[in-house]
Amino acid sequence: MSTQTKPTIVFCHGIWADGSCFNKVIPALQADGHQVMAVQYGLDSYAEDVAAIKRTLNRVSGPVLLVGHSYGGATITAAGADDRVVGLVYIAAVAPDVGETVQSQLDKYPSDIFGRVEVSDGRAWMMPNGTEFFAGDLSPEEQKVVWATHYAPAADLFLQQKLTGGIAWKTKPSWFILARKDHTVHPELQRFLATRMKARITEVESSHVPMLSKPELVIDVIRKAAAEVVR
Repeated sequence: MSTQTKPTIVFCHGIWADGSCFNKVIPALQADGHQVMAVQYGLDSYAEDVAAIKRTLNRVSGPVLLVGHSYGGATITAAGADDRVVGLVYIAAVAPDVGETVQSQLDKYPSDIFGRVEVSDGRAWMMPNGTEFFAGDLSPEEQKVVWATHYAPAADLFLQQKLTGGIAWKTKPSWFILARKDHTVHPELQRFLATRMKARITEVESSHVPMLSKPELVIDVIRKAAAEVVR
């Protein structure tokens, strides 16, 4: 691929995070010649977060490969209906269909992390010992940084994602990185969603944050997706 034909890669983060959670994978993709941006949305409302992605799409050159981690899978499912988006990469993510919410998906496959959450001031905060279930394959030092920088979502955020149409994974090629040791989005939920969307699945022995614990694998999947969408 020439630099001119390489898709722009736009990252969309999950809860308890911001765009910096992709810092281990962004430099390699930039070195490959991709334009890369990580959306910084506020986790205040689903509609506002999707709107933030669309504003980012207005600032980059197309075509675009959207990459969503965790809750970011719900945001790219809606924003990815944009004509500029040519593919989707889900990382240990959720991916609602019409009428579903993230919470309704998570309720079918309960996971351990939500016993380590405290709701205060209308936000859902991860307790310090929650990193064991969120990022348990990182070093203790890295887990402390994850907790120190985690950004709490609105407590009702997962109840807001009821989609009425424009489900991107139904019309766009999709890839899915399935984290087998995930205690935040249950691996079997990931498997169900990845199979339902007919994604190309890559399984990894990882916690919920493979972009931090297995960055080379994540880079490899994104590279393959980027090469495929421009053929």
